[in-house]
Amino acid sequence: MQNQNPLETFRQNMTRRQLFGHSGKALGTAALTTLMAKNVSATSLPKNDNAIGGLPGVPHFPAKVKRVIYLFMSGGPSHIDLFDYHPEMRKFHGEELPESIRQGQRLTTMTSGQKSFPCVAPMFKFKKHGKAQTWVSELLPHLTDVIDDITIVKSMHTEAINHDPAITFINTGRQQPGKPCMGAWLSYGLGSMNENLPTFVVMISRGKGNLQALYSRLWGSGFLPSKHQGVKLRGGVSPVLYLEDPAGIDRSMRRRMLDGIAKVNQSHYDAFNDPETLTRIAQYELAFRMQASMPELTDLSSEPESTFEIYGPDSKKPNTFARNCVIARRLAERGVRFIQLYHRAWDQHGNLPKDIRSQCKDVDQASAGLLKDLKQRGMLDDTLIVWGGEFGRTIYSQGKLTNDNHGRDHHGRAFSTWIAGGSIKKGFEYGKTDDHAYNIVENPVHIRDMNATILHQLGIDHERLTFKFQGLDEKLTGVEPARVVKEILEARS
Repeated sequence: MQNQNPLETFRQNMTRRQLFGHSGKALGTAALTTLMAKNVSATSLPKNDNAIGGLPGVPHFPAKVKRVIYLFMSGGPSHIDLFDYHPEMRKFHGEELPESIRQGQRLTTMTSGQKSFPCVAPMFKFKKHGKAQTWVSELLPHLTDVIDDITIVKSMHTEAINHDPAITFINTGRQQPGKPCMGAWLSYGLGSMNENLPTFVVMISRGKGNLQALYSRLWGSGFLPSKHQGVKLRGGVSPVLYLEDPAGIDRSMRRRMLDGIAKVNQSHYDAFNDPETLTRIAQYELAFRMQASMPELTDLSSEPESTFEIYGPDSKKPNTFARNCVIARRLAERGVRFIQLYHRAWDQHGNLPKDIRSQCKDVDQASAGLLKDLKQRGMLDDTLIVWGGEFGRTIYSQGKLTNDNHGRDHHGRAFSTWIAGGSIKKGFEYGKTDDHAYNIVENPVHIRDMNATILHQLGIDHERLTFKFQGLDEKLTGVEPARVVKEILEARS
């Protein structure tokens, strides 16, 4: 803005971190020394020899997997209509949910005014599959092909009952915004396996139905250095914003520009010891290398027809979940450590029978295909695949129950997630709910426990991967107790 007071412009452009940095070199040096001391204190632990960056001493013990592909079903898929089937549900269809089952559970504002809570049995057929004879809905026919390769955890739970706090909680360990997500923690602790691609990549697809907001802070770095935040890949010819050179700028000129900018940034760092300055240098260099690697990554013309047959016809269409799954496999092959695919529109408060069928069609073959593809390439043993949402849905109907239409409200007290890959038990189900799929009766698994288990498979003790912030040793699993769910791991784990 013209004629603005220069001091006011400086104040508006200065971040809180920069303000402290400019307050004096002593404060910046002390902060940097504290951070370095924290890292050095772990040098007696095993070294992550295959990583670029990361902390000394991390992983804490030999890892079972190298990477994670997290298939996140945003909106809360109904465990009742997909995995957690009880034949008794057919008997009490249309009956009022007993208070002995509901137990005064907190309700969302969408159903808190209801005077009646009629139970709704699934409108779909279920059959038992695999060596564990696991109930699976007819909506997921392709998943049944790989049911003997996965573990279904039927006793997941969370305290959050609304989307934004719930999805923030499962990703960052807190319901409040501002904390690093899992991918950022892994980038910080383990570093990168490929200097030409980001450590942490996010892709988003959308189904048909209610679309809850997905904010970029869900793949943000919080209080960690910003170089650890996720990079979002978009569909189309420009998968990463601002990656292309401007018109008239060739690669050699860009190299000279970056060298000049790096010298300026290094001078700033030498003067103020601001860690974000080093992040800026690193991110410019990564962007330069990505200019060559990213187009090749997202160009699927080299994939044989057999690939698209595995993932389904949608894998040829831009911006679909199926195509994102193919790219996820390509990212995994190239050493990206954490890949998170969000598929939106699982928030089925009404018209559930039609909408959930459409959602399952979007993701079923591609999810199973990803597992098959990794397995045939010998990559499943060192890859962890997680499939699930931020919570489940209620057994009772939201709104008026009709024979062919109903909705289900949010339900965090019990829901299902499946997990597969390195050292996860195969053909196994863990946890149990009551006949209403409403309360957990055996082996509860909190979302913090699942996160601790994912970290464990990567060789990380969730209690020891910490970052001191505002006087606290922050960690992904938060301050409440969390445990590794060893019951779902193979014996050698």
